[in-house]
Amino acid sequence: MDLQSTKIELVKTILAIENMEFIQKVADFINKENVDFWNELSTSEQKEINQGIDELNKGKRVSYDSFLKKIS
Repeated sequence: MDLQSTKIELVKTILAIENMEFIQKVADFINKENVDFWNELSTSEQKEINQGIDELNKGKRVSYDSFLKKIS
């Protein structure tokens, strides 16, 4: 069965279910799977990542070998 057919069968199955608790669990699962990891990061983590991206865009880079020597 291909992906599209599987999706259609899944929707048909969900539509036939009358148990609200089960439907809510399915909805919660789907919503949890759609969470963007960025929103799960703290403000300081987001700031550090953005700072790193800005530095890379400005050409401020360190080679991998140089990094390894620095932390050794």
